Amino acid sequence: MKAAELFVQCLENEGVEYIFGIPGEENLDVMDALLGSRIRFITTRHEQGAAFMADLYGRLTGRAGVCLATLGPGATNLITGFADANMDRAPIVGIAGQGATTRMHKESHQILDLVNLFEPISKYATQIREPEIVPEIVRKAFKSAQAEKPGGSFIDFPENIAASEVGADHPPLRVQSSKPPVPPGEKIAQAAELISEASFPVVMAGNGVVRGGASDMLVHFAETLNIPVATTFMAKGSIPFSHPLSLGTVGLQAHDYVACGFDRADVVICVGYDMVEYPPALWHPAKDKKIIHVDMSSAEVDEHYIVASGVIGDITAALDAIARAARPRSAPPSTALRETIVAELSEHARDEAFPLKPQKIVWDLRQVLRPEDIAISDVGAHKMWMARMYQTERPNTCIISNGFASMGIAVPGAVAAKLAFPEKTVVAVTGDAGFLMNSQEIETALRVGTPIVILVWNDSGYGLIKWHQLRRFGRESHIDFKNPDFVKYAESFGARGYRIENTRELVPVLKQAIADDTVVVIDVPVDYSENMKLTERLGKLVCPI
Repeated sequence: MKAAELFVQCLENEGVEYIFGIPGEENLDVMDALLGSRIRFITTRHEQGAAFMADLYGRLTGRAGVCLATLGPGATNLITGFADANMDRAPIVGIAGQGATTRMHKESHQILDLVNLFEPISKYATQIREPEIVPEIVRKAFKSAQAEKPGGSFIDFPENIAASEVGADHPPLRVQSSKPPVPPGEKIAQAAELISEASFPVVMAGNGVVRGGASDMLVHFAETLNIPVATTFMAKGSIPFSHPLSLGTVGLQAHDYVACGFDRADVVICVGYDMVEYPPALWHPAKDKKIIHVDMSSAEVDEHYIVASGVIGDITAALDAIARAARPRSAPPSTALRETIVAELSEHARDEAFPLKPQKIVWDLRQVLRPEDIAISDVGAHKMWMARMYQTERPNTCIISNGFASMGIAVPGAVAAKLAFPEKTVVAVTGDAGFLMNSQEIETALRVGTPIVILVWNDSGYGLIKWHQLRRFGRESHIDFKNPDFVKYAESFGARGYRIENTRELVPVLKQAIADDTVVVIDVPVDYSENMKLTERLGKLVCPI
């Protein structure tokens, strides 16, 4: 058989369901081999869209999403989505065709050193140089991508190697995975003692809680010890917002109400925390708190993150053991802070101002979606409002890119989410700028049959950058643009489009869009003057006692 056929067999052996990508000349043999495969190839309209689809598939399922491109510009178009997955700890395997090895030693059409290009944004990057090593490379790529902490593996597959014959004595390798280690007993005891002696402990739950399936144990831990929990943007839902010990989401780069809980804390229990989510200097500027690090991996080095106790191993086992060993707080924490946070989130529930305020859009979306439905936020000013105010009850139901934080993720990401969970409603929450970066994937969604709702916050500008400019300089610079008619634009693809012209319309239109059972674009005018009002409000914030 050809090496390309063996390659596809190895992907099947890894349990690959979908490959997102674009055919090209240098991956012809792989594309041909896929014709007889159970793997479904999702032809996208841009390689960046393919990478974002693989990114979200990996993050939502825990299994590596796979994307495929040809050499040169096809491969470089994968980079943004691939880097996003790698930095956001989503397992992804990127594959690129390559020119024949007989022309890689010289200047040649579309040839780039792809391994060195991807290596800084990968856990593992390599080129297949002999057909016999295909099984080892594929197995190592998936093992690396899916290991804690997950990330990217990249495979460069030269066209002449893909077309080479390989014997039957090199079958796919058996898939193996190791169990996470049990944390050392002395570290459990050390952490338990610190918590028992603490006056005001607080938990910061990070993305590792979601990845490790430790959400239920996190809730048990908090309830057992009477400790309040805040989550990072990427760990929303790891404790239900409705839980009385939930403080909501931390990570806004300003002093928010949730930050008040960290101001008072003397011990911060960081569970599954990735430093890229929320830099320690922002929540621990004085370096005066004791930090307990509970994770599968040792803590990153940072002067604001000096660990008093590092509990390394299975997160669920660690939380269970610490909860049994530590002394519970004699009384639950004060409810004043949580009551203030809850009241703020519902403040604009009946606001009928038009254009709609960000708080109102978030509130209405939450009322329409079920707890298990998935909202995928693009990057922009709307992301800050979604992260801060969207009340999430379950893990992986509000997806926010916050490591690499790349615009353009929501629309292709929603396609992948719907493929992974067809029974759930999936909404792409995006700004007008981020929407147009990958809106071509509307055609992909219609073709492959993934009904999604695309909620476009329309302000005809780069709203988040304007927010930063006004905060820093008091004036704006080159952030305005003009948009097409989004309703007609949606209809040109064969999708449906709605424009909100009255605040009361949003809830019924959202419900209608879900019932339409197709791809729907909703154009929502947004009043981003609320951004600076929030900045002013936070500047005067007084923490509740």
